[in-house]
Amino acid sequence: MSHGFETLAIHAGQDPEARTGAVIPPIYQTSTYAQDAVGAPRQGYEYSRSGNPTRDALQECLAALEGGRVGLAFASGLAAEDTLLRTVCSPGDHVVIPDDAYGGTYRLFARVAERWGLTYTPAKVSDVDAVRAAIRPETKIVWVETPTNPLLGIADIAALAGIAHEAGALLAVDNTFASPYLQQPLAHGADVVVHSTTKYVGGHSDVVGGALIVADPTLGDELRYHQNAMGAINGPFDAWLTLRGIKTLGVRMDRHCDNAERIAAFLDGHAKVAQVIYPGLPSHPGHEVAAKQMRRFGGMISFRAAGGEEHAVQVCNRAGLFVLAESLGGVESLIEHPGRMTHASAAGSPLEVPGDLVRLSVGIETVDDLLADLEQALG
Repeated sequence: MSHGFETLAIHAGQDPEARTGAVIPPIYQTSTYAQDAVGAPRQGYEYSRSGNPTRDALQECLAALEGGRVGLAFASGLAAEDTLLRTVCSPGDHVVIPDDAYGGTYRLFARVAERWGLTYTPAKVSDVDAVRAAIRPETKIVWVETPTNPLLGIADIAALAGIAHEAGALLAVDNTFASPYLQQPLAHGADVVVHSTTKYVGGHSDVVGGALIVADPTLGDELRYHQNAMGAINGPFDAWLTLRGIKTLGVRMDRHCDNAERIAAFLDGHAKVAQVIYPGLPSHPGHEVAAKQMRRFGGMISFRAAGGEEHAVQVCNRAGLFVLAESLGGVESLIEHPGRMTHASAAGSPLEVPGDLVRLSVGIETVDDLLADLEQALG
């Protein structure tokens, strides 16, 4: 029997515990397991880097939510990204990346993977022709975010899957900004879904984690091997916190979207805002594509301050209810200046972001309170 998203979020991988009937999967806070005989681990568990029941519950739930066959959980989103790159690529290979991407992702390519011999080309992921032109014979992965971070560009997942596969490459989609509730890239032809589960999936700003989900069991086995061999797994308590957050993902995302739509409309009409960037606005160039592949438009908004970079910084510093902090996707609203905070590592590169840009992670507070805070912060 197939189930709806909210049912899967609460039940997938989370059957009552067999011995006691506990309805919440226990935290198996152990590093090792007694074996029944030499070479006979009990239910396959021998060492918690290789396997842990709490992490397995999270991984099964993640796979179910994304419609995949294999889900893997990691210590952070970047740990998941690094594992994917070193599983699929070798020195001398090439990856197409967004020209607007999370600063940590850019840093991984530019400061770490490039020294290992992996080259990359930035391309505008909302432009199918630009992505096609960036592909080389040695391209192994077309890497996209949709929406992108922080300029909220929209990639047509199905179209990019087609051109990646024509070139013999995989399409990897960072789905962090949308979450599995709003978008399921595997259903549109993607090969790998990447998450920083720190963000919307966990949803409470209390745990760091990452994930990879794939539809191909063979690729899943290769990634699982590297997950164990490289060792960047999350601990059982982190897995348990993430799984707890997942249970309310659907209801949280609906409220994030409700609030973001109100705030985007408010900013769009404000004299001290030069531009609002939100896929839910008909003026957004990716609006129609987003409407095709997303359930709703998400809780992230970026805008450009009419008074330039110093005004943008002042807005961030004056905000009160919007907490000045990096990260996103928690129940509380956050504000940041990408150029000086999350994307500082991209300064001077093709991924450098405008100095007048402000990024909002809209939480689930009373929206009138959030609007009042933005009004006073804009000055």
